Amino acid sequence: MGFLFTYWRRYWKKILVGITFLTLESFCDLIQPAMMSKIIDVGVKNKSLGYTYKMTAIMLLITLIGAFGAVIRNILSGVVSQHIGTDIRLDIFKKINSFSFNQINKFETATLITRITNDTSQLQNFTNGLMRIYIKAPIVCIGSIIMASILNIKLALVLAVVVPSVVILIFFNMKIGYPYFVKLQNTLDKTNSVIREYLSGIRVVRAFNRFNYESKRFKIVNDELTGIAIEANKIMVSFSTAMSLIVNLGIVVILWVSGSMIASGSLQVGQLMAFINYMLQILASLIMISNVYQQFIRARASAERVNSVLFSEDSFYIAKSPQKKEAITGNITFKDVSFKYEQMSGYVLKNINFSVQGSEMLGIIGSTGSGKSSMMNLIPRFYDVSDGEIILDGISLQEYDIDFLRSRIAVVPQKVQLFSGTIEENIRWGKGDASKEEVIEAAKKAQAHEFIMSFENGYKTLLGQDGVNLSGGQKQRISIARAIIRNPNILILDDCVSAVDVKTEASILDSFKNLGENLTCIMVTQRIKSVRNLKNILVLDEGMMVGFGDHEYLFNNCTVYKEIYRSQFGEAVIK
Repeated sequence: MGFLFTYWRRYWKKILVGITFLTLESFCDLIQPAMMSKIIDVGVKNKSLGYTYKMTAIMLLITLIGAFGAVIRNILSGVVSQHIGTDIRLDIFKKINSFSFNQINKFETATLITRITNDTSQLQNFTNGLMRIYIKAPIVCIGSIIMASILNIKLALVLAVVVPSVVILIFFNMKIGYPYFVKLQNTLDKTNSVIREYLSGIRVVRAFNRFNYESKRFKIVNDELTGIAIEANKIMVSFSTAMSLIVNLGIVVILWVSGSMIASGSLQVGQLMAFINYMLQILASLIMISNVYQQFIRARASAERVNSVLFSEDSFYIAKSPQKKEAITGNITFKDVSFKYEQMSGYVLKNINFSVQGSEMLGIIGSTGSGKSSMMNLIPRFYDVSDGEIILDGISLQEYDIDFLRSRIAVVPQKVQLFSGTIEENIRWGKGDASKEEVIEAAKKAQAHEFIMSFENGYKTLLGQDGVNLSGGQKQRISIARAIIRNPNILILDDCVSAVDVKTEASILDSFKNLGENLTCIMVTQRIKSVRNLKNILVLDEGMMVGFGDHEYLFNNCTVYKEIYRSQFGEAVIK
């Protein structure tokens, strides 16, 4: 949990002030039983109303000071813990955003969500408790032992047995309970994962009438979570009960011994009442300390999970002197490029070699699983090549500043992702400072303007989650408009017009020719009709480049291309 000190240091002044007021409150609590002893043994015993009123007024003043201290430390603990929770969540979010796709693949989405929410909340609560009761409990416990010893050293010998016994119980409580809370957080991950999969696929679940199956699947992980939580709480409750038993037995011993001491005059009634009050404060403090350790156990388990994200080392290469060019022409060269995912043993791309000049359009075609999308993920450096090199304008991609590189590339992914908000906001997402005119122009080039204006609210039409109120083709065209408005030097279209009709697709492709002189457009598709008029067509098969050229050349010289052509057009001859 050492990394928490980094966050605590940011607010050390407020923490110090909060602890100061907490200490003041603790001393006020410790003084009151001793003053009550004086009121009984002096004021009440001697029937001195003046002394009684005076000491009562002082006790009331001390109580008010303690209450004031409690209010201030509660306010400060709330403020500081909220700020620290915010900082941790933001840092985790930034760290995840800096991950390469390989690094993200090491963590499940559900576990990242749990770590940024539930685990961070555990650390936030621990910080809050630290400034409220975690420091107060030891102060009051030690102070009560000292004050009780001053009152009567003989009775205080009981504490020499009670306190060590409780400390031993706390130690075993922590040792036995920790593994359960680790399991609890991991099981919470699994529960969140099942919930997320169900919600994201709810239409498929209903379409196949698999609700009962999903219910059973959720019941299994939910029951597992409940079982582990119950086991963990059983252990904590058992130790808390044992501590209460030991302290109460100590009070019984004190009452039994004190009878003869009062009779002999070596102990006064007020001292006995004060001593019992201190014993109760010790009991409350020890139970509080036990609760502290319970929270510490949970916080430690959460801290390890948060720590594994914040300090996760990424193998992603960062250049010592990142390059930024004033102008990108879009000349791309793949030089002996091979690639494999870290979780897989085999290569998905093998010895890819080709070049495409700026202002040209490249078509990439191949069957499903041939490596088309994997190749496109290498250009924006979502992944780094395993072997070989990708060169952009004479400079290796790995030498570019990553933010600069991605600012010059626009990607229209195979799976369209739209966001809640208006159509205009979704298009402007590609360029935050774009004007309304730029939004409309981008929509026109993407052949989206006409259907957008058919809606009652036009560009102000609100989209549901993931654009649920749009058709597949409409979502694809908005996604294309979002990329076009970015005014990129490299535009990657990853099978993103599969849901639009042939006429609309042709209009979209024609509009790309007028986007700019320094635009390199790369179009991934499974339809030959989409790329047959291009000068450069690259054919992939099982991760290998098996053809490169125009349609006529590939039809006559590339067996894979010819098979794809015949599967789509039958035995028709080339025209």
